[in-house]
Amino acid sequence: METLSPSKPVDPRRYFESVAPLPAKRTEREPVCLYLEVTNRCNLLCTTCPRTYVELEPPADMSWELFTSIVDQMPNVQRAVLHGVGEPMLVKNLPQMVRYLKDRGIYTLFNTNGTLLTERNGRAMIDAGLDEMRVSLDASNPTSYLAVRGKNYFARILHNVKRFREIQEREGHALPKVSAWLTGLKETIGELPEFVRVAADIGVKEVYLQRLVFFEDESIGLARPDQALYEQMNAEEAVHIAEAERLAASLGMTFSASGAASEPGMSLKRQEDGSPWSLCRRPWSVMYFTANGRALPCCIAPFSQRGYENYTLGDATKESLRDIWNGVSYADFREALLSDAPPKACASCGLRWSL
Repeated sequence: METLSPSKPVDPRRYFESVAPLPAKRTEREPVCLYLEVTNRCNLLCTTCPRTYVELEPPADMSWELFTSIVDQMPNVQRAVLHGVGEPMLVKNLPQMVRYLKDRGIYTLFNTNGTLLTERNGRAMIDAGLDEMRVSLDASNPTSYLAVRGKNYFARILHNVKRFREIQEREGHALPKVSAWLTGLKETIGELPEFVRVAADIGVKEVYLQRLVFFEDESIGLARPDQALYEQMNAEEAVHIAEAERLAASLGMTFSASGAASEPGMSLKRQEDGSPWSLCRRPWSVMYFTANGRALPCCIAPFSQRGYENYTLGDATKESLRDIWNGVSYADFREALLSDAPPKACASCGLRWSL
């Protein structure tokens, strides 16, 4: 099977220091990060997720054949993220997928809602060598959790995560590193200090406040412009963040409210010239595939513009990754991203990237 061109491995945490000046629309540099949506199914009804309101693609788990085909074509990828719009722990062969990546020396992580983090599933992740598990909790109490995530699983998740962390501590398992995540909403920002306490109570030592991404028009649920904090945060809301920072420090925890992006070093800052999208390097560093094999520019696109047909860059079930990566669709997408007329999915992304 044809693979992407081998090149000297690039540390994904330093990738963006190595791409100046601005790259061209076609590139010989292979991606350093791979997103694989191992499933688009989910057991929650989150009010910040488009899949709650519309079927984005036919329900599917990524087949083992498609998974291995993609991975085998990327011999030098350094980072793999096994999530998209679904809950990865619904996939029965998820441990095998993690192990397949780890056998190739790839740093591997995924976001989970924690509902299926049973002792059996947790031990399977430990045995597979998973590097990082991010628990998207989004609330500090059952009432807020139900309002944001659509189902009343708050107590179950706390129980699951606490038990998993106890196993890790008791048996000396440093990996996977476990963190708790809360989406930045005006609805719940006041709960942030208590969220830190909840995380501490269940043994989690890292807490992150992540950006809200929303459709420009026809907003859904709580994913609305009026809920966003970026460039709209008032003094009272800033106090909650400062209090959470102080509390985390006193508890010996890591806390970040910078809107850190999904990959280290990828957080964007707004440009004074009003074109923040031009700083993005994902189309030169990341490949994202849905459970059905559709190539998308990044994990943000489904949350920023309706309709995958608007930003599909290829199909891994029909094309090689080499053909997709430097094909017409990818080249045109990159060229637009560097222009004053970016793809619609990217036009406001930099404005919502962080707090």
